[in-house]
Amino acid sequence: MVKMEIKGLLMDPVSNMPVVILRDAGDGIFLPIWVGIFEANAIAIAMERISTPRPMTHDLIRNVLAGLDAQVHKVVVTELKEDTFYAVIWMESEGRIISVDSRPSDALALALRVDCPIFVEDEVLKTSKKAASSAETSSEEMRKFLENLGDEDLGRWKM
Repeated sequence: MVKMEIKGLLMDPVSNMPVVILRDAGDGIFLPIWVGIFEANAIAIAMERISTPRPMTHDLIRNVLAGLDAQVHKVVVTELKEDTFYAVIWMESEGRIISVDSRPSDALALALRVDCPIFVEDEVLKTSKKAASSAETSSEEMRKFLENLGDEDLGRWKM
């Protein structure tokens, strides 16, 4: 597994869909994950530390977990199958380790709220057509690369 962080959130100019950019702190590997508008909003709110008048869905989940004395240890993007990413939320409650299947967008939104690490399985990085290394690519080249992705390059990146 590779520890990653959310580097940013941008709009894909071709599909007009939001893209979460994950980045490895060590090697500078980037992994774009296309998400829905509402999921991107939930991630953006957490990234910007915007407080809402009432709890959003991921805030509710965080509050329920805290009420149950459960701790989220990490979230992991585990698979890329038929152009769909999969994730697992790893938590502990009453001494038991629990894994919960999740969409990556929900796992990422929760990870930001509970301040837990984000990981991506090595195999996901190997099989993703869109993973890139900053060692091979400058930030300007990466920006141009992401902006110039076409529909045929993207496939159907579903959450």
